[in-house]
Amino acid sequence: MRPRTSLFAVTNEAQTIDYRGLLEAERASLESQLTELGFATQTSTGLSYDSNFADSSQVTAERGETEALVGELRSALGEVEHALAKVDGGTYGKCEKCGQPIAPARLEAKPAVRTCIACANARR
Repeated sequence: MRPRTSLFAVTNEAQTIDYRGLLEAERASLESQLTELGFATQTSTGLSYDSNFADSSQVTAERGETEALVGELRSALGEVEHALAKVDGGTYGKCEKCGQPIAPARLEAKPAVRTCIACANARR
């Protein structure tokens, strides 16, 4: 059983959202997508393409699109890992800019978010 972490965002025990569970589900989904694309590890080179395929420009375009998607997936996975480390460290749910609590609705919608809505809007 994992250690219980204090999640200050919701005080009623019956309403406590399992942020760790949300983050772990997101991590599993991202890892699954990376595996399907052939990029299960940082050193994976991805799907293999038939070198005899008649339209090499099509292969090049598809490879470029796949590599862009993999970059986005890896970035999202890094954000999830960062959030899980914050859960373990007891700082999850606090804005990294102002230190104020992040609204539970925002955390539920985007469990790996780093900032409160006010700081996110100020950045725009």
